[in-house]
Amino acid sequence: MKKLLFFTLLIISSVNISAQNWLTDFDEAKQIASKENKTIILVFQGSDWCAPCIKLDREIWSTKEFKAYAKEHYVMLQADFPRSKKNKLSKEQQEKNNKLAEKYNKNGYFPFVVVLDKNGKVLEETGYFKTTPHGYIEQLNSSSK
Repeated sequence: MKKLLFFTLLIISSVNISAQNWLTDFDEAKQIASKENKTIILVFQGSDWCAPCIKLDREIWSTKEFKAYAKEHYVMLQADFPRSKKNKLSKEQQEKNNKLAEKYNKNGYFPFVVVLDKNGKVLEETGYFKTTPHGYIEQLNSSSK
């Protein structure tokens, strides 16, 4: 029984260590990006209904390679637009996401990834495409070269 508890705690702690640190507040993302001189990656997604969004998460955002690189170089900001009642956002968070969409995703594309400098200036825009985490990182960084 002790071994089972130990392995369960080990698995839980390793999941928390490797979890992507997604922010949901734009002002906080800009503050961190300014302080740490990092690029902001703003991701518009429909986490519970958009198939390409789910693929992007599984094939890129959730990989060890991307998470390790992002931790050192990016501030990850998520603007989620779930449809399921069980995943409904707070009214405050929905309003924040709507404001971000009005400014950065006027056409309502999903997934839509916007690379921003620390002040919120658009450097690059992309979405889902079949590639490796390394290839996606290259795409995200192409505007800063």
